[in-house]
Amino acid sequence: MHESKSSAGSSKASEEEARIKPLVFYGSIIGIALFSLWAMFFTDAAGSLINSVLAWISSGFGWFYFLAVVAYLVFVIVVAISKYGDIKLGPDHAEPEFNVVTWAAMLFSAGIGIDLIFYCIVEPLTQFMAPPVGEGGSVEAARHAMELTFLHWGLSGWGVYTLVGMALAFFSYRHGLPLTIRSSLYALFGKRINGSLGNAVDIAAVLGTVFGVATSLGIGIIQLNFGLKYMFGVPEGTLTQAILAIFIVVFSAISAATGVERGIRRLSEFNMLLAVLLMLFVLVTGKTRFLLDAFVTNLGDYLQNFIQLSFNTYPFDPPTDWLNAWTLFFWAWWIAWGPFVGMFLARISRGRTIRSFVTGTLILPFTFMAAWMGIMGNSAIDMVMGGAVEFGQAAVQNPGSAIYKFLEQMPWTWMTTIVVTILSIVFFVTSGDSGSLVLSNLTCRIDDPNHDAPPWMRIVWAAIIGVITVALLMTGGLSALQGAVVIMGLPFTFVLILMMLSMLRALRLEGLKTASMQDALSGHLSGRMSREGASNWTRRLSRAISFPTFKQVEQFIERTVRPAFEDVRKKLEEGGYPVQINGDSGDQLHLSLDVDLGGEVDFSYQVWPRQCSMPAFTLLAEKPRSSYYRLEPHLREGGLTYDLMGYSREQVIGDIVDHFEAHLQYLHMRRELSSRTPGEEGQPGAS
Repeated sequence: MHESKSSAGSSKASEEEARIKPLVFYGSIIGIALFSLWAMFFTDAAGSLINSVLAWISSGFGWFYFLAVVAYLVFVIVVAISKYGDIKLGPDHAEPEFNVVTWAAMLFSAGIGIDLIFYCIVEPLTQFMAPPVGEGGSVEAARHAMELTFLHWGLSGWGVYTLVGMALAFFSYRHGLPLTIRSSLYALFGKRINGSLGNAVDIAAVLGTVFGVATSLGIGIIQLNFGLKYMFGVPEGTLTQAILAIFIVVFSAISAATGVERGIRRLSEFNMLLAVLLMLFVLVTGKTRFLLDAFVTNLGDYLQNFIQLSFNTYPFDPPTDWLNAWTLFFWAWWIAWGPFVGMFLARISRGRTIRSFVTGTLILPFTFMAAWMGIMGNSAIDMVMGGAVEFGQAAVQNPGSAIYKFLEQMPWTWMTTIVVTILSIVFFVTSGDSGSLVLSNLTCRIDDPNHDAPPWMRIVWAAIIGVITVALLMTGGLSALQGAVVIMGLPFTFVLILMMLSMLRALRLEGLKTASMQDALSGHLSGRMSREGASNWTRRLSRAISFPTFKQVEQFIERTVRPAFEDVRKKLEEGGYPVQINGDSGDQLHLSLDVDLGGEVDFSYQVWPRQCSMPAFTLLAEKPRSSYYRLEPHLREGGLTYDLMGYSREQVIGDIVDHFEAHLQYLHMRRELSSRTPGEEGQPGAS
């Protein structure tokens, strides 16, 4: 359906548009409040229970996490390279809102954030000095350490984000459903997503998001606390970390209130630039040739051994503590962040094709991650192998100090320390504001997927994220943060599987639309030939070399298109079909013929003027103009590419009938498919 160009810019929903989902909002708040109070006042019991549940999940569901993450990645790649890859995440005429550079920056900042700074030194050194199997400190341990680092930060995790973002953007922007997790299950459950099932899915998404973002902020606060102690002597401890959490929440709330177009976008671009500069500084001032050689080797090792790494659960001599702290934690963490980052990716990706979306969300962040981890991680490992063993031990024993201890070994330490601190703070804000924006949208009933929840709701969720972060830090620091994420990620793992099945069914139905148009093509062509006739070639040629003004388009709509719509409406109403003709004038001039088909997908045929640049080959007698207008038809799926200007009334009627016949053929094929697939209900866009 056509939208004005400014729709994306007006992203804030009005108070009337944004209504709280009571069960989702209050249910999530109660659950979070109870956990936070319990963790703060019964700290030992909370820590003990988290560890017990973590051990149960690790022993019973570890294999499931491994299989699920691989399945998500394979699914999105297969969809992208299939015939469905050309489908747009939005109407067929939609164009991307953000350019590639800005889009990549927002992917990077929202999807990775502070954790990349925290783990870029800690993980390579830990896997090198204390690997899950084998002897630490060797050349083989160094290569395997970077393999594991690439695994945990590579394509597998981004497959989770891509799946959620693709499903949400597809159902919301292409089929007009609200931008919530429940919408991604519409093709499976139909209108039942508006009941208790949808509420349960959204609550699971809210809880996973809250704990995922809180874990990220908690890890960042631990690191920032050490940085402030390192630079200014600020003491480490829960009180300092709580104060830092309050400051981060305030800045996150301010940024979130300004919306995607300003606050989040600008901060993301700034942070990406700063991170690239720091990475290049380490590359240039360090052992440049060694780092480039090591990066190529790491990339080759990762790609060559990807399947073996992805399925290695260490069954014969399981390093349980290592699995819980690393691979299982990372898989659960990516999944817990799935609704948050996936919804944010959907929010910024309207108008891209499925293929370009999958390619971009997998390759762009992975490329930066591989370069960042390769340069920083190999530099740290080389320092330890060169004799800086104390640095390595200090970084592993106190992870929050790792990046600062690393920069001590580099020139211009004072400058790089300031840069890392700024990066950490801005990463805090981009993660916090993106999280509060997504949580607000999840807990509000917003019909227009282009709109976001009002600022006050984002501020509320920013505060809630701060509270849960402090509660987890009080419970046991890093280990409690990791354990909570593994636990909260498990329910959403099953939601993602349902999401894949829903996308499969929806894409099959999307294919039926194309097939139905092809089935109706012969009648379409024969009808057009009979309408135009061989003697009308002069009329067709006149249309081809005509470049009308907006006023001429307006007159054509009133004199030809509207009477054609009226004729079609009269005939359909005689057959018992409710039909409405709607339209606007002025800059948004258009006309719409909408046919209510009851419980089936309604039919809509619209005409919209489109301004185009005047071609250089035109020979106009009148004063030259820079632009002209085409009148293009639009269906539910978006704009078509041909021009109606110059059609006769009968030809316009014929075009409407062609598409109406194709739509009825699609409905027939969908019913046939449903009869072969018992239990199928509903269709995206039917409501």
